[in-house]
Amino acid sequence: MPKIRFHKLAAIVVLIGFAAWMGTGEFSSVGSAADKSVATDKSVTTDKPADAAKPAQPDRAKPSTAQAEPKAAPRTVAVVTPPRKTFARAIRISGLTEADKRAVLATRVNGVIDKLPVKQGDHVKTGDLVLMLAAEEKISMVDNAKQLVVQRKAELDAAERLAKTGNLPKLQLDTARSNLTLAQSQLDTAQAELDRNEVKAPFDGVIDRIPVELGSSVMQGGEVATILKLDPVIARGEISERDLRYVKIGDEADVRLVNDQKVTGTVRYISRDASAQTRTFRVEVAIPNGDGSIPAGMTAEITLSAEPTNAVMLPRSVVTLGDKGDLGIRAVGKDDKVAFFPIDLVDDTPHGLVLGGIPEDARIIVAGQELVKEGDLVKPVEADQATINKLIGEATAGTQ
Repeated sequence: MPKIRFHKLAAIVVLIGFAAWMGTGEFSSVGSAADKSVATDKSVTTDKPADAAKPAQPDRAKPSTAQAEPKAAPRTVAVVTPPRKTFARAIRISGLTEADKRAVLATRVNGVIDKLPVKQGDHVKTGDLVLMLAAEEKISMVDNAKQLVVQRKAELDAAERLAKTGNLPKLQLDTARSNLTLAQSQLDTAQAELDRNEVKAPFDGVIDRIPVELGSSVMQGGEVATILKLDPVIARGEISERDLRYVKIGDEADVRLVNDQKVTGTVRYISRDASAQTRTFRVEVAIPNGDGSIPAGMTAEITLSAEPTNAVMLPRSVVTLGDKGDLGIRAVGKDDKVAFFPIDLVDDTPHGLVLGGIPEDARIIVAGQELVKEGDLVKPVEADQATINKLIGEATAGTQ
């Protein structure tokens, strides 16, 4: 028989040993002898599956989530009940000044400028001559028509005297009257033709521009002068559709010009047709301007004073955004839960915002409002005196 090599013999021994170990089942409890003994005992004493026979002690020993995580304490917030006052609603809009009336004067016929008695900057009255074209033949026609009227009037007077004595038939008297009427009509026509050569001021105002010179020729419809009426001067702006209900004709308005000049006027016109692009309404404020110191076309800020309303003054930091994205304030109710109130901006002053639409008994959160949300339970604490002074616009007042 051939000899068995050593390494083959060793392999056979290892194989036999591995088979014997597999037969014992010791591999199922590697690293846990204690668990092996427990599992062996259980397999002997019961016929139930191994999973059903596991002890429930570990589940009972594990603490619940509520016990592991203690309930958070309510967040502390500073609150205040600000004093309520009556504030005049201020609506500020941007605008500019413009003339009450503006007219571009033009000629009605062709001609050469014969008279130009005014210059730029002159004040004129209604009916004052601004410009006249050369019209010698028309002046002559007017003079002849006037003489004819005088003649026809004398003939009518003579005819009436003769008719009273019975020496003139009634038909000739009627003819004399018709002749006078015709002569008067001819005079009116000649005078109208002459007036077409004249350009007169249509209203009281100031001559702002004269683009022509004496002796120059102009065509029919050519621009010869621009006249402005600056008393009153008008401050014009656009008001939003939200604020339209607060303004009415006759309300006073404060106007601050770009040069820091402050004047007062009266609302004289509110458009009833909104702009298709901006959905705003035109508002005009009439400002007395007897000396003409306020020019047209100057930038202005118009402050309209609406009816007074009950409101509170709060710092800008109190205003926050609600869940729907609208501006408002957070307050604490009687149940110490947070509530949100949309605001109505009445005015924006150097001391703070004047806000309406807030309930009278609301405890407004002035510190910590960004850390809570609607429905949260909080611990309200009254704000300190410095915060209260700031709320009522007395930031410089001494603390108690």
